[in-house]
Amino acid sequence: MAGDDVVVEGSGPDPDVGTASVKGVGPDTLAPAAVPVAMPEVVADSLGEYLRAWWVRIKGGDSGVLPILAGLVIIIVIFQSQQSVFLSAGNIVNLLTQAAVFILLGLAEIFALVLSEIDLSTGFVAGVGGMIIAELMADPVNWPWWSAVIIGLAATTAIGALHGTLITRLRLPSFIVTLAGLLGWEGVLIWLADVDKGAVGGVVRINNSVVYNLVNGNMSVVAGWITLVVVVALYAAVTLNRSFRRRRQGLSTPPLSITIATIVLVAVVGVALVAICSVNRGALVALEGVPWVVPFVLVIVLAWSWLFARTRTGRYMYAIGANPEAARRAGINVAWIRTFGFMMCSLTAGLAGLVYESRLGSIATDIDGGTLVLYAVAAAVIGGASLFGGRGKPVHALLGGVVIAAVYNGLGLLGVTAAGQDMATALVLLAAVTVDSLVRRRGRTMA
Repeated sequence: MAGDDVVVEGSGPDPDVGTASVKGVGPDTLAPAAVPVAMPEVVADSLGEYLRAWWVRIKGGDSGVLPILAGLVIIIVIFQSQQSVFLSAGNIVNLLTQAAVFILLGLAEIFALVLSEIDLSTGFVAGVGGMIIAELMADPVNWPWWSAVIIGLAATTAIGALHGTLITRLRLPSFIVTLAGLLGWEGVLIWLADVDKGAVGGVVRINNSVVYNLVNGNMSVVAGWITLVVVVALYAAVTLNRSFRRRRQGLSTPPLSITIATIVLVAVVGVALVAICSVNRGALVALEGVPWVVPFVLVIVLAWSWLFARTRTGRYMYAIGANPEAARRAGINVAWIRTFGFMMCSLTAGLAGLVYESRLGSIATDIDGGTLVLYAVAAAVIGGASLFGGRGKPVHALLGGVVIAAVYNGLGLLGVTAAGQDMATALVLLAAVTVDSLVRRRGRTMA
């Protein structure tokens, strides 16, 4: 590592790396909580050394996604023992479609949390985006679905740009700006329904099969398997090529056995998912195949993961969240990166609104944006993102969204009321924040 680089705690964009360097930031600007973490791919030349270094990271407080994976396994075991239908093919597919909105809302909030900010408006921003899309597709406008989606997402991105500009240029707290957005965009949502004469009772129905089938339609079984083979082959090619290229350049990279094991794990998970979705879930008519929303969400998760891990902008976001003053001294345009983060937050919220209205077949003014934003924060934090900034990955939102959906789905199968479901989710959120706090405290103690 160069002499003018600094290690910023929790800013590692790579899934296997706990730290990242910000060029030009000197040791005198190091964040107080920064601690070096042993990176297995740096110190390991073999599988044994890699696993030993990985264990050192865990003991040092960098447990990664292990706690949430362990929690998810416990949740599955509990619900399956109480209700055998929980792991049936039909319920698993239903759970995945339920989780889609939670995952996308959590993805949106990740952009704010990484910057050590908060966005309380994502729920109603999703509603505004969904309402714009639905009204442009409905009578009397009747726009093509793709143009309506583009305009709706552009509108939500502009909302994020407005939030970011107010926060960075006027130096207003993100909590206040987005709280005002929560109230203001709810009003805009109601106004949009009022000006649309076709919105009976504030409800606009989806009259386009493409948008409706995003959640309610399925790929054919053959298409699902072909897609899996192509995706795994591409992932293997990209992963192996990167590993060999870094080795030729003398750069750190995990042992080849770890790389191959990762590819095999991805293939096994993919095969299990497609196999489950290929089971006929219909009672009267055949219902099989992977729901279109599953690859839709996974593509977004992968794209945002690439943004965070493989682009300069993504690394800058981690650096700003860990230590904004150090990032500023390094020459990073802090105002622009923060504004960009809020733009991506609102854009992803717009995608969540698209999935939300697709699942229901409509969008209405009674959308509970206040509760949805709480789910957004909960999905991100439960999955492993930090409320203290500088740490968070799209995979955290994916895991958190699945956990929330699993809790609601399982409790629903057991006949627990909505009140009980909310209280159970609150307990899971408290447990996740407690683990995050304990991990950070242990990391500082070990330092």
